[in-house]
Formats: sequence, C-alpha cells, structure tokens
Amino acid sequence: MKTLGICCGASTISAVVMVRERQVARVVNVVSRAHDGNPKLVVAELLSSMELESCDRMASTGRKLRSLLSLSTISEPLAVEHAVAFIKDRYPQMKAVVSAGGETFMVYKLDREGRIGEVYSGNKCASGTGEFFLQQIRRMDVGIDDAVRYARSEKPYRVSGRCSVFCKSDCTHATNKGVPKGQVVAGLCRMMANKVLELLKNIPKQDIVVVGGTTRNDVMMEYLREEVDGLSIPKEATYFEAMGAALWALENETEPVDLTHPFKEEYSQFEYHPPLGDFEQRVTFNEMARGKAEDGNRCILGLDVGSTTTKAVIVRESDRRILASEYLRTNGDPVGASRRCYRALREQLFQSTGRKRTAPHLKAQPEKQRGGRCENGEQDPAGPTKTGTSRDRGSLSQPRLQLPLQPRDELRVRLHRPPGAAQESLEVPIENL
Repeated sequence: MKTLGICCGASTISAVVMVRERQVARVVNVVSRAHDGNPKLVVAELLSSMELESCDRMASTGRKLRSLLSLSTISEPLAVEHAVAFIKDRYPQMKAVVSAGGETFMVYKLDREGRIGEVYSGNKCASGTGEFFLQQIRRMDVGIDDAVRYARSEKPYRVSGRCSVFCKSDCTHATNKGVPKGQVVAGLCRMMANKVLELLKNIPKQDIVVVGGTTRNDVMMEYLREEVDGLSIPKEATYFEAMGAALWALENETEPVDLTHPFKEEYSQFEYHPPLGDFEQRVTFNEMARGKAEDGNRCILGLDVGSTTTKAVIVRESDRRILASEYLRTNGDPVGASRRCYRALREQLFQSTGRKRTAPHLKAQPEKQRGGRCENGEQDPAGPTKTGTSRDRGSLSQPRLQLPLQPRDELRVRLHRPPGAAQESLEVPIENL
C-alpha cells in the first residue's frame, strides 16, 4: 500500500509519500515548499513533479485550501493523532504536542492512550507566529539561517508580544536606533517562545513534543528548553500533519483522484468586484518632469527615511524638474540606506552631466539643519543627527546644491546653520551624514 498526504499550511505546502510493507509503515518521500501566497500553484507543481501514479490513496489536511482539492480531507487534530501514534514508540512519555506553524500556535494535550483530549490555541493576532517572524527578518534583509546564527550569541532585545503592530514598531524603532539585528532577532525568538509557554500554562511543562516549521528556529527552541523538561523535536517535525494524513489514508478508503484536475470548481458566497485595472482610464497620473543637470543649476536635495523604504531626490529650483532620484528599501539600516541614496544621486548626476566618475564637491545650504558629526569624527556641538525615526524623517531639510560638480577626493557637503549657532558652517564627507 502506498499513500500520499498533503498539508496545506499558512505559508508552506508539505507532501509525504508513505508505504506499508508487512504491516510496517515508513516514509519514502517528503517535499515541502513555501507557497508565498499562491498555494494552488505550488500544490499543482508538487503533484506534477512527484511520481504519484503508483499511489493507491491520497488525503489532505491543513487550512482552507484543502477543501478545494479533489482529495479526501481530514482535520488537523485527526492528522496529528495518527502522526502521534506513529512516533509514540520513540516518545512513550509524551504528554502534549505543540504545533508551532506559520499562522497559529496550538497545543494538543494527550490522554493516556495517546489521543487528543484537549486543544489550546492562541489568539488570532499574528504576533509571535512563524510567518510574522519571517516578515520581520525580511524587513531587516536577513535570511532565516543568518538570523538564527546572529541571535545565538546575542542578548534578546525586548519586543511586545501582545500585538503584531506594536511588535513591528518595536523592531523598526530598535533597528533605527542602531540596536544590533542579532539582538532584535533574539528578542523575537524569546517572544515566540513565551507565546508557546502561555499555551502550556495549564499543562505540566515536561515531556513535550514540538512540531511545525518554527522548529527550524534553534534559538527559539533553546529558550523553550530552558522552561520545559524533556522537550523533543522529532525528525518529522516539519511535515508532521502531512505524514498524519498519509497514515490516515493507509487505514481508510479515499476518493479517487484525477491528477490532471486536482482542484474542485471554486464557489464563494461573496460577490466579487471587477478588477481595479478595468478602471485605469479614470485615474490621472501626475508625474513631475525630469531634466538634465547643467552648470550653474541651484538644486534642492530631499531625503525621506521611512521604516520600510528610503527616498531621495534632487530638484532644480528654477523649474522644479527632477534631476536625480532614488527609491530603495531601508532594511532596518536607515543610516546605510541614506548613504546608498546619496551615492545613487551622485552617480546619476555624473551620468547626466557626462563628467568622469570622480567625487564631486557639493555646497549645501539647508534652511534648517540638525547637528551631525564633525570631519574628525567627533560629535558636532549642535547635537546628533537623527535619521529615520517615526517622528523625524530625514537628516537634511532642503539643502541646496550648486552645480557644476567639481572633482575632489571625496564627496563633501557644506552645512550652513542659522546665525548665532555654535558653529555656523561645517563641511563633512557625505558618507558621514
């Protein structure tokens, strides 16, 4: 007997092929893939890439998508029960199973026979879930393996776990203040572990098995081990429910499946509006004209450092034409993003004027200038430059640039302050801004 089990998760599709020979079941193939918001495409690709013609039965479990598949479907708790029975010989003292996935955290309390007696689930807030963790490290431009490695040796920075909006703000403000990304990631891992511990408050914290995609997060698992005696992670953790569906199919008849048409016809009780693209002709797009930089131009430089993206533009005063612009992701590094914008503007000005790629000399006359760092690296008496916070977006306020650009050893900006300031002018390399 050969069966296929599919779990349609909130962020990942998992498929497991199992065989039973002489009353012994074993896993012969496992495929897991993130669906990135398009689960139907990933399911279709998995079904077409796996050799399923020889499968006698197929079943699915998971989220809403499972109801759209032309397969027999079972609930996640039922899939977990079958998977628990499969691994029980290795974990005879198992008291509960924690399913820590991309969308929700759940705890299945087991009775003496290994059946689910009670289910504890978290609230619907996304804070502390696996998908939320991935979103935050992507905002920091860090992959999951690097994020876990950074967090191993760092002290966790405290972030809110009550609300995803608050938690996101905590992470953004921390990186904007210069808190190392490793500390922020460690704080996220600690917060996620606390979410699991909250669900275990009515269960003895011992002999717990954890499954789900977040088991790949070693730092989070270590925080849990500090509080849970006998915490275990089976090798089947990342495809546990899919394996349970395949095991269920070994014991139960399933509906025949046409692999060329794996999905049912979709039905929805909701009405759908026409696509917004159908109304594009009703929208007027106003764009500022662009120009070419010329000698003698007086220009205004604008910089906006946001929590997600950073934007910079150079506009000619005389006709308000854009001479150079840049738009990029902040990636949790507002200072670095600002510097990348400045460099991009510099390159565009050189290309526009046809001059050689040597560093120009820019004279800036801001209408309002906050303090920065002096050329020798010491703190400017006027105070530190603030860049990229939610209350203060941008370190320069309308600096004016005088063309032509003259070759110099490095790009420098002269900052002029109002009369009476401790230091009325300051010339610094733009990389120091």
